[in-house]
Amino acid sequence: QVQLVESGGGLVQAGGSLTLSCTVSGRTFATDTMGWFRQAPGKGREFVSGISWNGGRTAYVDSVKGRFTISRDNGKDTTYLLMNNLKPEDMGVYYCAKFSGHISGSVYPYDYWGQGTQVTVSS
Repeated sequence: QVQLVESGGGLVQAGGSLTLSCTVSGRTFATDTMGWFRQAPGKGREFVSGISWNGGRTAYVDSVKGRFTISRDNGKDTTYLLMNNLKPEDMGVYYCAKFSGHISGSVYPYDYWGQGTQVTVSS
């Protein structure tokens, strides 16, 4: 059974930092593209960042470029999202997801999802 478990969310003041983690079990992690998405109340799920299976390629939504950094440790079956200079508009539930293709900004190719972790940014 494939499981993705996110952690690291919480409450932070604007300008602060958080690091999200997503650990995968039940399936080979090292060959999969990983993605981070977020969903604010009343809005759709938005692509935030993605990383290729070996970390050689990354992608970010424009609004987080220069502030967020995605990385992965295939030895630990874990991907990370370092979020700096957080803004109120970054608030939402953050989800990690994976699939065996190239990085995509669409939710559809991703076939396994975590349960999400809440990020709250106070202004």
